[in-house]
Amino acid sequence: MSRPDPDLAGTPTRAEVDAMAGPVLLEFGATWCGHCRQLAPQLAKALEAHPDVRHIKVEDGPGRPLGRSFRVTLWPTLVFLRDGMVVRQVARPSRPEVVAGLGEIDGSADS
Repeated sequence: MSRPDPDLAGTPTRAEVDAMAGPVLLEFGATWCGHCRQLAPQLAKALEAHPDVRHIKVEDGPGRPLGRSFRVTLWPTLVFLRDGMVVRQVARPSRPEVVAGLGEIDGSADS
């Protein structure tokens, strides 16, 4: 999947995710997933307005522990976190859900 986090050498563990500071967006999906491909350009555009959000794309599938720890069952699933805490989680999100989630985790929804 595109735009990997340069600080990660692979999929983070749940403990690593829980320890991440600041706003983080986990994007669970698969490279061959049509819904994931459809979301990609919309998500990229929305992320442009939130440069402080750390975006981590996670290639998911059966038995992958990180996805299972978040109870991911549909792709794409976005998990919006702030300082390791889940603020919002949505499967197959709409554009308004993406924008709202990004605003919540980077604090721009508070202003």
